[in-house]
Amino acid sequence: MITHEIEPRSGVAFHLKKGETLVVIDPQGGQVADLLAFNADDLGEVLSSGRTIDYASRIYIGEGDPLYSNRSNIMIEIGHDDVKRHDFLLTPCSAEMFRILYNDDNPHRGCFGNLAAALAPHGVKKDQIPTAFNVFMNVPVNGETGKLEVLPPLSKAGDRTEFHANMDLLVGLTACSAPLSNGGSFKPIHYGIK
Repeated sequence: MITHEIEPRSGVAFHLKKGETLVVIDPQGGQVADLLAFNADDLGEVLSSGRTIDYASRIYIGEGDPLYSNRSNIMIEIGHDDVKRHDFLLTPCSAEMFRILYNDDNPHRGCFGNLAAALAPHGVKKDQIPTAFNVFMNVPVNGETGKLEVLPPLSKAGDRTEFHANMDLLVGLTACSAPLSNGGSFKPIHYGIK
């Protein structure tokens, strides 16, 4: 498997064929990767947090779980998973989020902007970008109040999660840009296809 690096606070887009496996690796530990998937033959079909959480009947999705599309088709199945804690509730970080949550007057474009730029050459418009599957993101939820926290990822250097494609996909993937999500630092993400 050839390993590619996503630089800190950046993103990429690529195709993943049915039957292939995407391996997402945290090379240094403590870094989130936002993952999106679109049906490569019909960009109107996209990864859905709502459908996936509905069918799993829980908010924590990991090893062995299918990820569904907005049309209730299985797009991806999670295979080997070192961390077993990911988030599928929160949207990709954005310049607007940095202004609102971080009071940043000169914000980074965030994962949303990185995904939009990477996916635009493939015909994806900004308004088509859904909630991402946030690989390695640690978001505990209080069962009584519903209040959530964003804590540093549990991933250690070299931890990986594998995603098996159930259809031909267009994938967007980032090295997340939000300080809170990554324990206050920004590191690269590695990925490969096998």
